[in-house]
Amino acid sequence: MGSTSAENNGADGTSGVGRRDLIKRSAALGLISVPAMSFLSACASSGGDSGGEKAKAGTKTAKNPLAVNDSAPMEFVLFDGGFGKEYAEDAVKIYEKDFPKAKVKFAATQKIQSTLQPRFNQGTPPDLIDNSGAEQMDMGVLASKNQLTDLTPLLDAPSYDDPAKKVRDTLRPGIVEMGQLDGSPVWILYYAYTVYGVWYSQKALDSLDEQYPETWDQMLTVCAKAKKKGMAGWTYAGKYPYYLPFSLYPMIGKVGGREVLDAIDNLEPNAWKHPAVKACFDAYYELQQKGYVLKGTPGLDHIQSQTAWAEGKALFIPNGSWVENESANVIPKDFDLAVSAPTGLDSSDKLPFGTIWASGGEPFIVPAKGKNAAGGMEQLRIMLSEASSKNFTGKVKSLTAYNGGTDGITLTPGLKSGVAALEKAGDNVVNPRIQDWYVQLQKEQIGVAGLGEMMAGRITPAEAIKKIQGFADAAAKDSSIKHYKHQ
Repeated sequence: MGSTSAENNGADGTSGVGRRDLIKRSAALGLISVPAMSFLSACASSGGDSGGEKAKAGTKTAKNPLAVNDSAPMEFVLFDGGFGKEYAEDAVKIYEKDFPKAKVKFAATQKIQSTLQPRFNQGTPPDLIDNSGAEQMDMGVLASKNQLTDLTPLLDAPSYDDPAKKVRDTLRPGIVEMGQLDGSPVWILYYAYTVYGVWYSQKALDSLDEQYPETWDQMLTVCAKAKKKGMAGWTYAGKYPYYLPFSLYPMIGKVGGREVLDAIDNLEPNAWKHPAVKACFDAYYELQQKGYVLKGTPGLDHIQSQTAWAEGKALFIPNGSWVENESANVIPKDFDLAVSAPTGLDSSDKLPFGTIWASGGEPFIVPAKGKNAAGGMEQLRIMLSEASSKNFTGKVKSLTAYNGGTDGITLTPGLKSGVAALEKAGDNVVNPRIQDWYVQLQKEQIGVAGLGEMMAGRITPAEAIKKIQGFADAAAKDSSIKHYKHQ
């Protein structure tokens, strides 16, 4: 997820370029270690307005819709990860140009929690924080303890480029909803944007004289052709099979409709027993049973499986858009990297081909006890302009929450394909929340104990569904877990 420090560590803790470890990515939505929670409970209970007075409101104008005090200091702390800090420093320069009398203090650190913990305790947090990385603060706890500013005023403000458009109307699908935890307030603004799906070499597909398969019968045909040429149809991160949902979940949504994914997210009874789930599990299991999965895949980690795929040993791999950077050292120059939305079953699917999973990453928050919340939101408004978005995409090869910002930029093959996939999807973008809301359930139980065992051929789809439904039911009944529901 964006520039979290996890991108430099493998899922097993080993080094890996551009690595976004799922659990740390998921932590972006408020799941972190118990010590962090106890710190936040302490800071929330400390009350502390000891940091001095808040900045007085400025004059609201067309150019200053959030009524920023033009002489009030503004402090911005960025997570210093794989995205670097240059994009944020560039956006700060725009703020300084717009408010020349304001003193801006900008800092970047990898130690968000340990750096900011004392300041939350004292009631003196910065005005804007990129709350990312291994030391990410629990945003669910922050919100529940009234430590965050509701960003609705930012979203309802005129966009930086076009006063006729609200900021919320310039964002990609799902960004606003991701920032909500319970009810209508928006506590988090996710700045980066990840496309999940099935990644492949267009060159390899062309060598089979095939197009990307839209139905499962076509998928099996392509895999059979690949097998005859000595190439497996699929591989995946066998040691970390929670990668499989990157293509499996949107397939379930395509086959059965969004409501199936919502029911799964909501931990509803029998959600996993929906016919669409069974049909998609059966389809993936068929790949395994017919020998279309690269031999030895269950023993491969994410780097090993991606390397085998890049070397042409397998045609398809489920992954996120970070794979282009993460595997840059092994992907051949003529690979012609591409991503597609998941293959469906047939014409009876509820949603059209092109239905894809894409969602936000890199969570920005405005602390409620900061002195200049309006300034923090204004800095985000600047970052959500077309120019700042283009700057980010051009420098770090990732999309932003701004719905555009790619015109005039030379896009890498994977990024170009991701943009095309989003355009094809249109409104058919799904965003399963179970990996954000229930990390252990998603990673260890659904992923390893359920899908991992099924794809290794050790249990059947029916057995996997029964196990997973049991895990979901247990999570639903566990009072120690914070439960969320789609609003």
